[in-house]
Amino acid sequence: MVGSTVLVTFSHRAAVGYVVGVVDEIPEGIPADRVLDVKKVVAEPAFDEVGARLARWMADEYACGLADAIHPLLPPGKRPRVRKGPDGSWELVTDRTHELDDRWVELVPDAKDFEPRAGANRQRRLLEALAEGPVRWAELRVTMGEVASVVQALQKRGVVRVVHHRVVRGSDDTSLSSANTPMPTILTAGQRRALDAIRAARDAGAGDVVVVDGVTGSGKTEVYLRAIDETLAQGKGAIVLVPEISLTAQTVGRFRSRFGERVAVLHSRLSDGERFDQWDLVRQGKARVVVGARSALFAPLYDPGLIVIDEEHESSYKQDSAPRYHAREVAAELARRRGCALVLGSATPSLESMGRCARGHWRQTRWTRVEMPERPGDAELPEVTVVDMASTFRSGGRSVFSAELAQALIDVARQRQKAVLLLNRRGFASFIMCRECGCVPECPHCSTSLTYHERTHSLACHTCGRSWAVRAYPDPSTCCPNCGSRYMGAYGVGTQRVEDELAMLFSSEGVPDVEIIRMDADSTRGKSSHQQLLEQFDAAESAVLVGTQMIAKGLDFPEVTLVGVINADTTLKLPDFRAGERTYDLLEQVAGRAGRGVLRGRVIVQTYWASHAAIQAVVRHDRELFLSTELQERSTAGYPPFTRLSNIVVSGLDAVAVRAATDRIAELIRVRVDGERDWEVLGPADCIRQRVKDRVRRHVVIKAPSDARVGELLMDCVREAKVSRNVAVSIDVDARDMM
Repeated sequence: MVGSTVLVTFSHRAAVGYVVGVVDEIPEGIPADRVLDVKKVVAEPAFDEVGARLARWMADEYACGLADAIHPLLPPGKRPRVRKGPDGSWELVTDRTHELDDRWVELVPDAKDFEPRAGANRQRRLLEALAEGPVRWAELRVTMGEVASVVQALQKRGVVRVVHHRVVRGSDDTSLSSANTPMPTILTAGQRRALDAIRAARDAGAGDVVVVDGVTGSGKTEVYLRAIDETLAQGKGAIVLVPEISLTAQTVGRFRSRFGERVAVLHSRLSDGERFDQWDLVRQGKARVVVGARSALFAPLYDPGLIVIDEEHESSYKQDSAPRYHAREVAAELARRRGCALVLGSATPSLESMGRCARGHWRQTRWTRVEMPERPGDAELPEVTVVDMASTFRSGGRSVFSAELAQALIDVARQRQKAVLLLNRRGFASFIMCRECGCVPECPHCSTSLTYHERTHSLACHTCGRSWAVRAYPDPSTCCPNCGSRYMGAYGVGTQRVEDELAMLFSSEGVPDVEIIRMDADSTRGKSSHQQLLEQFDAAESAVLVGTQMIAKGLDFPEVTLVGVINADTTLKLPDFRAGERTYDLLEQVAGRAGRGVLRGRVIVQTYWASHAAIQAVVRHDRELFLSTELQERSTAGYPPFTRLSNIVVSGLDAVAVRAATDRIAELIRVRVDGERDWEVLGPADCIRQRVKDRVRRHVVIKAPSDARVGELLMDCVREAKVSRNVAVSIDVDARDMM
């Protein structure tokens, strides 16, 4: 059957394959004696014919192998492989992930008259234990030791039986307060328009797309919930994608409060066993609503009526390893093939989605934009204030907090309210620099400056993950790697420093009992740390949540009345044409965390570039102020959404081989697109991060028409280049990361 995993003979050795199609006759041109039998069916089907066709589309669209495109469709933790054994023969290896069985032992109804023989004391003890009701096998082992032989003996006599119950791992507690939010009885006009558009798209059965363009706090989640409720009533399922693992617990809480145990959760923080159990619940039809990160899109839900992508503008929907797909594009293709509706929700829709809605149609499907400009009830959009930090610095201010933000934090603490502080950084400082020679320590393996972490007195590379004690870099007897000076200064701001200065601010003002909760990549390494920190923030009477971008998305805490952005310029000054869009999205999203309850919120943005259109658009709640400038610049420069941008990165330990391979690939692409309209090949050139983990990196950037199919062309050119095995080539179609 299509979707089965099989063991076959390939090139005189055993290999694992996946069935992507079945034919009744041998295709013309293939000799019958060259067709071999399947040796063994290793696993039952993991996907259907639509899934197989979707994998083929992904392989062509994103320039990857078909096997890479199939991998997301396979059961988590159950990918068999073949390896060579000690005797030289090939053997099948399967992962250890399996169904977890919970065994119970119970008496059969006619067991009351059974009397163990004399001396069968263990049988007697077991029957006494079961007289009060069924007991878990594991509990019997604890109290009686190994009981297998006793149970088997009584089973043969028809006295007891073993009952198997499937245990579902990963059924996390999602007890955030939002899970108990009552369903509103009155919808806004925008919510009603959105639901009408979703119904029309679902009833059309053609994969139509609805972009729900709603301001933060406008009730998009309630629209999703009601649309899913209607979809379930029609006997179909739904898939909901969220951009951050940190949002999963809160989102799942809302969905489980509405749909109960019909919700399955899929994301990378679950173990392989937990993810498999959730995946299998979907395959069995027990779970009809799938919630998770981008990989949840490939869950075995074969009759979806609705696919929802929340915060669809987020870059985390782009996979950074093969297959390098974008969840929005794959969801649109899946919706078209399944005949279901796709809903893209955001307060800041991507420019690509906005452009397609303006055109009305894209790749045989209809794109509709629905605005939700108001918040439910009496809630208002927050007041946004911009603080010019250059002026503050000239006036003698040296604190992380401007006078306006410091006073606002103190007021929030005294009024026993809550605040959120955003900083797009982790660690104590962005970098350290020698005050004598100006040297900035870099990772010896990557072209990345090291970040100083005060708590551990270490320098960490956030590219490869290595770290060094400050006094041990690069030599135990010195601090500065260039001149040996011990006068090293910390520059920039990190989350640890914000946390420390916030504690000092509250202490100096005599404001007690304010919880400071730091949420970044360092503090959320644990499996359930996201949920625990959010629950701690939710339960606190008064608290400040300090975090990186993960706190800017989708969190809903009505008690938050203040949002502070420590430095709005971090993403604005990156060498990336999307820098302005990313900054606007981030600021607009984090500003929306304030004032979602009864009290109106306040947002304070600290910046050295107060006049930038992205920042002014957030202050005035006027997106057009940003879009008019941004779209004009992109159109002139030939960047998305007016083109498709692809990036081919070549890396290796041998710089000469990398340069030769990159030159050859660029030459072949130029030959292929010569004379084609609106194609442009840039480079080759060194990547911005020229070295990562000791590997030299160069790249070629390709601009193509927005409706061009570039994957096959780029794959053909890379294959024709016949790159050395010591050189790695990655093709990223619709690239988001140009670093």
